[in-house]
This record gives sequence, C-alpha cells and structure tokens, in this order.
Amino acid sequence: MAILETKIKVLVVDDSALIRQLLTEIINSYADLTVVATAPDPLVARELIKLHNPDVLTLDVEMPKMDGLDFLERLMRLRPMPVLMVSSLTEQGSDVTLRALELGAVDFIAKPKLDIVSGLKSYADLIADKLRMCAKANIRGFAQTASLPLQRLSLPLNSTEKIIFVGASTGGTEAIKALLTPLPPDMPAIMITQHMPEHFTRTFAERLNTLCQLRVMEAEHRQRVLPGHVYIAPGNAHLEVVRSGANYLTSLSDAPLVNRHRPSVDVLFSSAAKVVGGNAIGVILTGMGKDGAIGMKAMKDSGAVTFAQDEKSCVVFGMPKEAIAAGAVNQVLPLNALPEKLIESVGQRINRV
Repeated sequence: MAILETKIKVLVVDDSALIRQLLTEIINSYADLTVVATAPDPLVARELIKLHNPDVLTLDVEMPKMDGLDFLERLMRLRPMPVLMVSSLTEQGSDVTLRALELGAVDFIAKPKLDIVSGLKSYADLIADKLRMCAKANIRGFAQTASLPLQRLSLPLNSTEKIIFVGASTGGTEAIKALLTPLPPDMPAIMITQHMPEHFTRTFAERLNTLCQLRVMEAEHRQRVLPGHVYIAPGNAHLEVVRSGANYLTSLSDAPLVNRHRPSVDVLFSSAAKVVGGNAIGVILTGMGKDGAIGMKAMKDSGAVTFAQDEKSCVVFGMPKEAIAAGAVNQVLPLNALPEKLIESVGQRINRV
C-alpha cells in the first residue's frame, strides 16, 4: 500500500479577497499543496499560524492594521518560517520587496500590472514551484548570511586582467550583498546575473551601490567593462561579455529564455568561457534549479577558476549542487570565505581594514 506524502501547508495573507481566492484556487490545484487558511491582515494571520502551523506563508506587503514588513520582521525574530512575498511590479514595489528579502523572506511572486486574474493563473506553475522551494529552504542559511560581520578588505595592487562572474537566484540578493560589501574598490570588474524581474534589478543595483566600495549598476548594452565596477543583468535581458579590440564590453539581448530564465546564468557564464577563458573567475551562489551548471563547466574547461557556495550557508542549494554534480566547481566554500578567496584568486594578498 502506497504511503501518501504529506501536503505542504500554506497560509495566504492578503487584504484583497480576490487575491486570497485566486491564490487558494491555484495552490489547491496541486496535489502536494494545500491552503490551510487565509487571513486578511497580520493580526488574524498571527492566530492562524498558532492554530495551523503552516509550512509556508504567502504575505502581501500593503495591508491594514499592521504593515507587511513590520509583521515579517516580528515573525522572523519570534517564529522564523519560510515566507513568500506577494509584490507589485513597480519601482516602489521592488524597493519594498528587497527590504522584505533583507528581513528574511525566502522569495517573492509579483502581482501582474494589468489583469490580475489571468496574470496570476498564467504563472501558476511558478507559484507552486516557489512554494515547494520555500518549504525546503534553509532559513538558518539566511540567518547566517544576515549576521555576517561587515568587514573591509583591500588590494595593495590593481589587477585589471581578470573578470569575476557571479550567478545567483533564490536567496541571492542577500548573498550577493555579503559577497560584495567586503571587497575593495580596486577589484577587477564583476558581472552578475541574479534571477529578478524588470524594475527589481535597477533598485537592487542602486541599493548595493550605497553599501559597497565598488561602483554597482544595472548593466546597459555595450558598456565598457572596467575594474572597480559591478554590472548586474537587467530583469528580462540576458547579459553577456563580448570583446571589442582590447576592451571587454557588456552585451544585452532579449533572446529566448534559458532554463526558464532571462537573464540566465548559463548565458553569462558561457560567454565568459568563450571570451575571457582563463582570466575569468566564476562564483555560483544560492538558488533554485540548475541554471549556471553548464556555463560554469564551460568556464572551468576553458581554464577559469570556479567556486560554489556551500550547502550550509545557502538558502537553497539547488544551483551550486547542480554545478558541483556537473564537475564545474574547483572549490566549495561558505559564503563568508568567498570575498577573501576572490582576492586571492586575482593574485593579490589581503589587507584587513
């Protein structure tokens, strides 16, 4: 007799009755997911959490009685649990969503701008995948990332030959912040693909630019790739590195999705293997899925040095695990060891500041 798997229990928190109904219909249509309750505000949600002990919470940001961010902050402090944010696809929504990720939300789904009903239903599979991923997420991995002490490292000499390539997905916004903030302003150029929608990547880059010694920006088409600069792939555009004479340039395209993503880590890493070769350094961070494994293997085969974030410090170990399984990784390291390792890999000694 087959043993039935326990369903993932979801609590939906949203002040919109329509959104609560839609999410309930979508989630309950999957055999392994079930909505145990819905709440119109955080105060009701608090009682329902005690009653139902859900595996995952979906949480709207703008709600009556208590702001979603205030509730999230209290929740992660008093009863840490996986949270999937429901956000609006706007500049303001992206800023609030990034703050939610900083507070401990595992991931987010974006409300469509126009037709909410057909829009949400059109990516029902994505919602289901994210809920499954959230249920398995390493909340302790986030706590370790958030508690990393801010340190500054320095390079006594400049190294312009190399370029660092970084790929990340779920949990990546905080991991990238932890990776970049210790790095000195005279690092080689860094190119990053983080799975995010439009609007969110620009806000993410602007936030990082206020925290880092490096200059961080959302990449534009045909920019010269310069030391001391970080280029983040825009949402809905693949980022590649190309060569023009003696210079490296960025290249953006709306080519088809790769591994269900645009931007795709595989696209960035594959261009690094082809164009930069042994002068490239690859880093794959926390994330759901397998994007980046094939591209990182090509980087390693072309002579690049490659690193993966270890399972203990990952929120989701999917992408690093796939890259390791593909034989694409030279070394697996905890997140807090990666900044120093990058400095060593560009051929410089470390000065602590």
